[in-house]
Amino acid sequence: MFPELSIPEWMLAVVAAMGIGISKSGLPGISLLHVVLFAHLFPGLQSTGIVLPMLIAGDLGAVWMFRRHAQWRHVLRTLPPAVVGVVAGWWVMGRLPNARFAPVIGGIVLTLAILQVVRDWRPEAWQSAPHTTAFAWSMGLLAGVTTMLANAAGPVMGLYLLAVALPKDAFVGTGAWFFLLINLIKVPFSLQLGLIQPSTLALNAALLPAIAAGLFLGRAIITRLPQRGFDSLVLVFAIVAAIRLLVG
Repeated sequence: MFPELSIPEWMLAVVAAMGIGISKSGLPGISLLHVVLFAHLFPGLQSTGIVLPMLIAGDLGAVWMFRRHAQWRHVLRTLPPAVVGVVAGWWVMGRLPNARFAPVIGGIVLTLAILQVVRDWRPEAWQSAPHTTAFAWSMGLLAGVTTMLANAAGPVMGLYLLAVALPKDAFVGTGAWFFLLINLIKVPFSLQLGLIQPSTLALNAALLPAIAAGLFLGRAIITRLPQRGFDSLVLVFAIVAAIRLLVG
């Protein structure tokens, strides 16, 4: 049985589901769209459980589209700390279910985005830092925490993949595998918290065509974008997402 939604709310849900597809197949910063819309439709932690199966569906589609382009060394460098971050986020959610984490996440993402702007302006300022183990573990841990608390790790991983200067297809393929694995790992934690229910799975199934449409639209967009334009869009979307999270 579906959650009770009005026609305008169903329209918002369809737009949000398309946003998931677009973010998974090319523009991770646009993930702010589905985070905000689903949080509006389903307040509190409920939205994180509703969105998770749709994120996995989008990840599967993106992996299929970009399976030949993943750079596994970046997945393997960031996945272990991300798992630690998921566990930490789950622990916090179980003890502070009504806490507002968005402003903290927004502040961190904005700081990372500013650092990336500085790096673009003065590449010599921290040329080797993005390739260190400490940087990979810091970003992986942050991605794990933010994805568990708010499904908001898209801008975080986008900034990491931008910092290590991946070409756009490798950027999308690497991110697709990372998020498929980490989102699958999140499932038992979300089930334990009661965030995934039969009614939410029915809603997920109904929105699968919108996710698929978003995947193809996102791929069409990035195939037409030059690399510099792609990098700039990732950075702009991350800054916009950070500001939106900060102001609530």
